[in-house]
Amino acid sequence: MKKGIKVNRPVDMISSLSSGVTNTTKDGLKFGIVLISYSWLVEHFTLYKLEPVWAAVVVAFVVQDFTGYWMHRLNHRVNVFWNRHIIHHSSEEFNLSCALRQSISETVHFGAILMIPAAILGVPANIFSVLAPIHLFMQFWYHTRLIDTMGWLEKIIVTPSHHRVHHAINPQYIDKNYGQILIIWDKMFGSFQPELDSVEPVYGILRPVKTWNPVIINYKHLWQLIQDAFYAERIWDKIRIWFMPTGWRPEDVAIKYPIYTIEDPFRVEKYDTNISTPFIIWSFIQLNIAVTLMFHFFTVIPQHTMAMNYCYAALLMVHIFSFTSAMDRKRYSIGVELLKMLMGFSLLYRQDFIWFGLDGVYIYSLMIYLIISVIMTWYFLHEYKVNAAHS
Repeated sequence: MKKGIKVNRPVDMISSLSSGVTNTTKDGLKFGIVLISYSWLVEHFTLYKLEPVWAAVVVAFVVQDFTGYWMHRLNHRVNVFWNRHIIHHSSEEFNLSCALRQSISETVHFGAILMIPAAILGVPANIFSVLAPIHLFMQFWYHTRLIDTMGWLEKIIVTPSHHRVHHAINPQYIDKNYGQILIIWDKMFGSFQPELDSVEPVYGILRPVKTWNPVIINYKHLWQLIQDAFYAERIWDKIRIWFMPTGWRPEDVAIKYPIYTIEDPFRVEKYDTNISTPFIIWSFIQLNIAVTLMFHFFTVIPQHTMAMNYCYAALLMVHIFSFTSAMDRKRYSIGVELLKMLMGFSLLYRQDFIWFGLDGVYIYSLMIYLIISVIMTWYFLHEYKVNAAHS
């Protein structure tokens, strides 16, 4: 690179892209609970029909971005909601692939309540249905260390410099720059922080996840909250822990069960399992198989029952859980591989050895792959064990 910046680590990138597959698969299933829908708000709150269409689009964009700011801020500042967002900040790198670290644990949606201003003006729901994915895509480009400050644009939109601050764990940068497209919300509501030449951003989270497995990362904070609530002696602490500021723990629990928290970002050693180059190549192959299966899954969703679609999605999740656990050098990944093979053969048997519409050579290839995947996982974990014994 001209700038001399190493922006990617292969295993971290595989973890990030795998997280993208899990999130996209979950979205494909439409898995989630909407507490209140924008369509309902339009039906019950409209007082004035805003015309023309371009004006409705402008209002929709502003409301979408305003809502995004506050939901983003809420995810950072409330213990239980941090679990919905932790995956996005879990990478210790900052690059385009980490933008794909998106949640599978965000299943309850209530952001529409902040969109009442648009509903009052009668902005149609179909405008938001088109705008929402565009708005999300517009947040991809600024996950980079390769673009410096951007002059006058720094005063209006979220830039890579602003978002580097947001992803950093330096004390000066924590919980700043929640904006998604417009940076003006941060400046209005006191959460803006420019990137300082004297403070290089250090990325990640204060309680490092220390795993490449996106499924574990998605529920790691929730599991910690459940444990803390269980061990807390006071009933009040068991209740309020969910709604306290992110990271808060009952005093008695924090003393008995301390958790490592980064105090000096510049003395942090990044998580690394030092897997071999052949293992990295195999992991990339596993990632590509996940992507291939995901795209096939999307093409067959309308043709199968919800139960079968959930089975296919579950196989995808188990597949990702398995090879990312192997990258963590976890012995149980062999057991997960065996489970994946059992699930695969069971689904084949259930469909008379047709794989969701595919037959012939595809079936033989799938069966061979399921067996090889177990063998290769065992081989790479055994290789590490042997090398560790000789070191």
